[in-house]
Amino acid sequence: MSAAEKAASAQDGNPSILVIGDSLSAEYGIERGSGWVALLEQRLKESGHGHWQVHNASISGDTTSGGLSRLPEALARTKPDLVILELGSNDALLGFNLDSTRDNLQKMIQLSRQAGADILLVGMMIPPNYGREYTEQFRQLFHDLASEEDVALVPFLLKGIETDASMFQQDRMHPNEKAQPILFENVWVALEPLLQKD
Repeated sequence: MSAAEKAASAQDGNPSILVIGDSLSAEYGIERGSGWVALLEQRLKESGHGHWQVHNASISGDTTSGGLSRLPEALARTKPDLVILELGSNDALLGFNLDSTRDNLQKMIQLSRQAGADILLVGMMIPPNYGREYTEQFRQLFHDLASEEDVALVPFLLKGIETDASMFQQDRMHPNEKAQPILFENVWVALEPLLQKD
């Protein structure tokens, strides 16, 4: 069932978006309400999609394993029409086996689809000091998974800010408030076509 079909048949309220992510979506280190998810809520209201509700279930430091364990409850609680999966960075930064990361994301996609939701997968990249092969494998897994599972993809959440130190907090890893509109636009480009089904 597509997002539009589910929204049309729903008897319990408006269509909704569930965001399952890590610190990049949980407003880590920045003012509450300034993150890209909050900007998404604002754009929905401004663009004629104000009936969509956004549920942000992101937790700083979360991994794909943590996200997978939390997802069934979140799906049952929010009954989303769209699920945005923004996880994987912490797996890579911790040096996890990428086959496990891929499997976890794939299971999350499949669980979301079984719940009747469309899926937007958010791709990430890691610094080259983790090794060229590992870095490339991590980048590629999002593209391969999106193709295999036929889901929408944000190629790289941090596109446009990755080399600009002024866009990051002092840790040089987490985007600051100034970067959030760019992150949002990177997501919106891939998300908006899914909303048009409504």
